[in-house]
Amino acid sequence: MNDSLPVEQRYLRKAGLVMLITVLNMTAPLSTDMYLPSFPTMMAYFGVQASVLNLTLVGFFFFFAVGMLLFGPFSDRFGRKPVLVAGLGVYIAACLLCAGATSVWQLILFRILQALGAGCMVSVSTALVKDCFSGRLRGTILATIQSMSVVAPMLAPVIGALIVQYASWRTTFLVLSGISLLSLTAALFLQEPLRPEARLRGGVWSSLGRLFVVARNRSFIRFLAIVGLIPTGFMAYIAVSSYIYIDFFGLSESAYSFFFATNAAISVLGPLTYIRINGRVAPRKLITAGLSLTLGGGLAVLLAGRLAPLAFLLSFMPFTFGSSLMRPIATDILLNQQETDTGSAASLINFGNTVMGSLGMVLGTLPWPTFVTGLGTIAAGASLIALAGWFLLLRSDVPLSGVKPGPRPAAVPASSGSGAR
Repeated sequence: MNDSLPVEQRYLRKAGLVMLITVLNMTAPLSTDMYLPSFPTMMAYFGVQASVLNLTLVGFFFFFAVGMLLFGPFSDRFGRKPVLVAGLGVYIAACLLCAGATSVWQLILFRILQALGAGCMVSVSTALVKDCFSGRLRGTILATIQSMSVVAPMLAPVIGALIVQYASWRTTFLVLSGISLLSLTAALFLQEPLRPEARLRGGVWSSLGRLFVVARNRSFIRFLAIVGLIPTGFMAYIAVSSYIYIDFFGLSESAYSFFFATNAAISVLGPLTYIRINGRVAPRKLITAGLSLTLGGGLAVLLAGRLAPLAFLLSFMPFTFGSSLMRPIATDILLNQQETDTGSAASLINFGNTVMGSLGMVLGTLPWPTFVTGLGTIAAGASLIALAGWFLLLRSDVPLSGVKPGPRPAAVPASSGSGAR
């Protein structure tokens, strides 16, 4: 395996580039989870109800998805580095504005700007993975990024709680701006990986139009529709886990945090396992195994999830492990479907996962008989549809680069006459 980078990173080197991409992908969970412990203090400061303050979360998620969709195509047109630097600049400025907000409506507006910057950072960082790494190394980098993206939401509330204990809620946004300032400094030393001759031509609308070009790629969009179903189950779990453990099972908040952290540790175990077996197990088998595990987990929750807290934890573990195991290879396969328009592909990948995850959060909080029943139904249903779609895709004539070739052209019958044309 050739570990050299396609474009030499004279200053960052490989290790610095991996660290930069990893921190960029940790931005979104840090931006949403680190200030949650400050909610009671912020409600008292602004004199608003929780429903109003929650708009700072809702607005962030919506415009985070918009930012991911917009800036990937722009990076195909203008280059990764200038778009990334601009996104980091917007994010840092928004963090500082959030820290100085004097009304909740100002905070909502500044959180929207923060979300646009975060969306830019995630899309461009995904494109950088495709630009700078290939083969088994790319899969390893994707798995590393994913594992750290899981660690971030585990650490963020702890950091946020410490900040609230010793400082004001404004300090949270100052810390976020400081982290991103370090990323901006590293980004300034990035050697542009997208050569001028490989960039898109035309104006802004022409660049955005490449999203539709990528969406018309049957291999890309069909596989994205399959693997994009899985975040619905996981984000439904995020939305209702506290209700299940605290309200349904009657656990304390500290006990809930233990069960939640245990499941999060399984999320880290998935990509670490993938790193060990990367290149040894065929992608087709990995996707099939991952979807089978998520289906088994959903069914187990339906059958045994209501018995006890430990039973619920153990029954959902296969879903958590299966989804985290196949996510790096799924992203790698999706990136492989596009020779060009990498930024647009990265935008659609992240946008699709975010939208389906948000749908899962909405579905999870519907008035089910119990939240356990609802979660099991969502996880099993999404996995069953995804698994059926996967087998149909494998049997279809649609090629999937890195997994299966397209149909062979029909053989031309041999001519019986030597002079036939």
